Amino acid sequence: MILYTVRRPLFTEPLFTEAMDFIDLKTQYQRIRESVNARIQRVLDHGQYILGSETVELEQKLAEYVGAKHCIGASSGTDTLLIALMAYGIGPGDEVITSPFTFIATGEMILLAGAKPVFVDIDARTYNLDPNLLERAITPRTKAIMPVSLYGQCADFDAINEIAKRHKLPVIEDGAQSFGARYKSRKSCALSEIGSTSFFPSKPLGAYGDGGALFTDDDELAKVMREIRVHGQDRRYHHPRLGINGRLDTLQAAVLLAKMEIFEDEVEARGRIGARYSELINDAFKDVTDTKQQVTTPYVAPECTSVYAQYTIEVEARAKVEAGLKARGIPTAVHYPVPLHFQPVFASLGQGPGSFPVAEKAASRVLSLPMHPYLSEAQQANVVEALFAAVTGA
Repeated sequence: MILYTVRRPLFTEPLFTEAMDFIDLKTQYQRIRESVNARIQRVLDHGQYILGSETVELEQKLAEYVGAKHCIGASSGTDTLLIALMAYGIGPGDEVITSPFTFIATGEMILLAGAKPVFVDIDARTYNLDPNLLERAITPRTKAIMPVSLYGQCADFDAINEIAKRHKLPVIEDGAQSFGARYKSRKSCALSEIGSTSFFPSKPLGAYGDGGALFTDDDELAKVMREIRVHGQDRRYHHPRLGINGRLDTLQAAVLLAKMEIFEDEVEARGRIGARYSELINDAFKDVTDTKQQVTTPYVAPECTSVYAQYTIEVEARAKVEAGLKARGIPTAVHYPVPLHFQPVFASLGQGPGSFPVAEKAASRVLSLPMHPYLSEAQQANVVEALFAAVTGA
């Protein structure tokens, strides 16, 4: 069913007099203002700013939501990855397999732990680690696999877990962008031994600052990760292991509790808006025969859902398309223009052009459009109309 008709006129003036929001957190705040303010005020009243009662309450609610036995709140979705690696004792001489097409935090934490990141190319449709290439990357030094659930859709965990089980390797999901998404009958962050997510403000469930969480069903892993996040201590001033200052602030927990009240509704809205974008774009470009003027919309695997942390398309001549959209007041972003093996910090790995061709091609073509749960049908239609003009020159 066509939800909104996209016409294709020649543009004589910008669609917007003001730039629209790429992510609209202001409208969300107006919706939950009373709850957010009241919860923050309670923290200010009791004064327990570190590991207060709100943190405990949030951990319980997040664990229940995900379907995991344990949730450990943490200071960021970057620190959660480091905590998970430390919990497994991963360090110098070890290797951890991950994707080269992700935010730098994934590879960065492997390197910071002292291990070597081993990249495996991605699936061209989902942008997630390709399980068909995974086994050949495993060596005697491999100590974990860290798939990334990019753009809001989970990686293929059944295939990844099966390979990991054969090689007796743990799997750590980097679910920073997929919290709320489903993989078959299960939710992101409950798909492997450890799930990790981020509460950076722009994420599907975002705080008003940095934050993150870890999930596991393993009692011993949960105990170790809780100790690592508080300087490795098991009781006050007793530190049996190396740790970090990785705690989730109580104020951020309070904000997240307020957002959890509407999260399921926002997840549903994200799915609906993402599907509408694809329908509008595919309809607008259905008669375009020039392959250089075609647009690739996101692919969602069967039995999976996406929370569309980003709504990301592929285009040729990306810079031209970006400029055309900007001229009409429509912001865009590129997630991510440089694959990790091209980053200077990973130069010692010696992986030049052609090492991971699918990731390299995606990095040159992907473009993210405005995406949040409060986009109206009219706004989406305007975005797609401007996109058609920017791509085709109409």
